[in-house]
Amino acid sequence: MGLSFSKILTLLIFNLLLITPVFAHSEHRQQEAPGTSRHSMPPMPEQMNGMYGQYPMTRESSGTSWQPDSTPMQGLHSAHQEWTVMMDGYVNAIYDKQTGKRGDEKGFSTSMFMLMGQRPALNGTLGLRSMFSLDPLMGKDGYPLLLQTGETADGNTPLIDRQHPHDFVMELAATYSKPVSEDSSVFFYFGLPGEPALGPPAFMHRLSGMDNPEAPLTHHWLDSTHITYGVGTFGFIWKKLKIEGSFFNGREPDQHRWDIESPEFNSGSARVSFNPAPNWAFQASFGYLHSPEQLEPGTDVRRTTVSIMYNKAFKQGNWQSTFAWGRNDNIPGKVLDGFLLESELQLKKTHTFFTRLERVAKNELFLEGSPYYEETFIVNKVNFGYIYDLPAWKHMKWGIGASLDFNIIPDRLKPTYGDNPLGYMIFVRVKMD
Repeated sequence: MGLSFSKILTLLIFNLLLITPVFAHSEHRQQEAPGTSRHSMPPMPEQMNGMYGQYPMTRESSGTSWQPDSTPMQGLHSAHQEWTVMMDGYVNAIYDKQTGKRGDEKGFSTSMFMLMGQRPALNGTLGLRSMFSLDPLMGKDGYPLLLQTGETADGNTPLIDRQHPHDFVMELAATYSKPVSEDSSVFFYFGLPGEPALGPPAFMHRLSGMDNPEAPLTHHWLDSTHITYGVGTFGFIWKKLKIEGSFFNGREPDQHRWDIESPEFNSGSARVSFNPAPNWAFQASFGYLHSPEQLEPGTDVRRTTVSIMYNKAFKQGNWQSTFAWGRNDNIPGKVLDGFLLESELQLKKTHTFFTRLERVAKNELFLEGSPYYEETFIVNKVNFGYIYDLPAWKHMKWGIGASLDFNIIPDRLKPTYGDNPLGYMIFVRVKMD
């Protein structure tokens, strides 16, 4: 049973009241000083530590995942007394056209707003994390995306060739970390919802993919647990190494996108992360997911992921790339692999180029009763895109962009989809900067 809207609103207001005044007061002080900007906010230490350990804050990404230390900080950041506050978000207005026999078109919006704060407490660090999205406004059936599968819009039929919307509440979490020695720490993370220690940073949070307006086909192979109703994670960090484990709810969110579902702890995962140098981040993880799909309650999944992230900051911009492999071992069922390579280049805060290449084994492209039901097809997708941003104004930057998809499918799928159908999106976006 999910929580009522009034309880959701109470949780949201409570979280915002805890840390928004800190940010607002600090911003007020900033405005009193002539000539200040996002890059000249109230002074902070040269290296702010992260929520979970004694390392640069830039290392942290979604949930408890790591990215390269050299990744530039996104959004707005401020400090007041003992609080460090971070705010980030975007809104995309998108026109989406998918061609071919299974194609469709739709205008819709995607969005994300994140507010986080941390402060010293009990000889350690207390952290509060929140994230929200208005994606449910696009409708329960999401948006057209050829070859995408996963979840349901009505509780009876699976979504095929569509990407589901995210829930309104994407994360409400509290963290606590405590140093054990000069080079090590232990931490705890609890979220409702939250993200367990499984997979690389979620696609809308890793810099190599966050500006791409569409979800990857490998979402349910790598990072579909980024909204999980009930997560408890405990971890140990020693220098550049992190070892962590989670207990969490294996079931993915249902079609009711505005509520908060009741927590369960029926699944588990473990992850090892290693950042050997400022430009690199490695992770390997394994998880057991109990009954993840609402429409297949008798199927469990053993998921394995490995990822490598590289980031290079330079005078005129930044370049980040991610390579990831995910394997879903369905019990009972088939072993299915997914591969992803994505990259994004930012130049002069004006030009953003991005690309994504994927190869995925899909067995959910047909409904029960079809002769191809549960048959596995190897599909490939190549995506390219570009965004032009106007100069930032009052901590906001405005951009216009487009992306193009090439769907490369086996001959047996061409009578259903057409001969390698295309997809494209045209969009405008507003993003905190």
